Amino acid sequence: MGRPEPTDHHSFAAESQQSALTRSGRPHDAAPPPTPESVDADVTGAVVRTAQEVLAGRLAEAAVCDPSFSDELARRVVDFTLGGGKRMRPRLLWWGMRACGAAETTAALRLGVALELIQTCALIHDDVMDHSRLRRGKPAVHIGLAEGAGLSPDSEQGSAFGTSAAVLAGDLALVWADDTVAETVLSAVQRRRIGGLWRAMRTEMVAGQYLDLRGQVGGGSSEAHTLRTACLKSALYSVERPVAIGAALAEADERTTDALCSAGKYAGIAFQLRDDLLGVFGDPWVTGKPSGDDIREGKSTYLLAVARSRAEAAGDHAALAVLGRVVGNNELNEQDLADVRGILEVTGARAHVEGKAERLREQAAHRLGEAVDVETGVGGRLLDLLRTVSGGRSPGSPTTGTSHAHDNPVSATDFAAVEGGRTR
Repeated sequence: MGRPEPTDHHSFAAESQQSALTRSGRPHDAAPPPTPESVDADVTGAVVRTAQEVLAGRLAEAAVCDPSFSDELARRVVDFTLGGGKRMRPRLLWWGMRACGAAETTAALRLGVALELIQTCALIHDDVMDHSRLRRGKPAVHIGLAEGAGLSPDSEQGSAFGTSAAVLAGDLALVWADDTVAETVLSAVQRRRIGGLWRAMRTEMVAGQYLDLRGQVGGGSSEAHTLRTACLKSALYSVERPVAIGAALAEADERTTDALCSAGKYAGIAFQLRDDLLGVFGDPWVTGKPSGDDIREGKSTYLLAVARSRAEAAGDHAALAVLGRVVGNNELNEQDLADVRGILEVTGARAHVEGKAERLREQAAHRLGEAVDVETGVGGRLLDLLRTVSGGRSPGSPTTGTSHAHDNPVSATDFAAVEGGRTR
């Protein structure tokens, strides 16, 4: 099933929305938008309230198509979108915009909802491809759809129905995301800049997911390949693009935009490296997913690439044999996972990745400081958020180790693949 094309400003949906607007840029029957100060105080709450309003309209449209479609599929997309997550991308968008001195409240919140919807699409599809049974501590969407139809998700019929319906649910979320962007009132300059970023982000997200899948059948990817995948799959889509959309909404100058994007890139790659660590060492009660899923699925992560590279350099054939036997093994047990954890420790891969993530975190703060005042006001709020995204040391990490941030710099060579082919 093909991906929907982005809706342009001549679409029926956009025209319908525009015809309902007053000169103030709001529907006749809508409540006044929240003030920038009230959103500053609770960005997450403002995004959720906007999402409730937007999705209520989408659900009503789905009910016109067919009640069962609305109740069984569309409502599940709504519930998933509203039911969890840190709203990180809308918050990055908001504080990126505010750090540039703008306060386009209604547009920023609607674009934040669109980011949440595209994240819904990504997570639903990701769980299908990874055969994940849990998401946010609850049954994954494909599991819930099978069970909702009275089928066992482990049966042939239940598995086929659940996965196929989940693909449609993800597609619906993507359609709704595009529609939300198309129907947001923007100036001509804002629409041109944001439209380019939005198109690039969607393609990058799919490219990153494909490289991730390709790496699982490639027999172990290089460190450069895994970093490129991390950049496309997480750094650009999860951090840099949301910040860039905020800067575009503020119509920021090129210097400011470049510095914000660079800060977002560094924080975003640190985010993915930390996520890789959590996938192996994290507490399932915190992450909401079983520990070891990346190992079980044979994910080509930077963490594993470093471990392989170091084991090969040391001639550690025992470690390489364990990695070859365990990574990608669907029957992974607790002892297998413990064996891999041990290899990640003794090869120094865990400490190396932790140090790399910390160095990236520092570089993100440095680049942000070149663009905005991070000592006070909204610049400081964006800095705090980037620090939260990029994180610190992983849970359970020893306080001492063989590698530290200042011993483990991020070189230009490390990110040669990351920089290639990027668009603003």
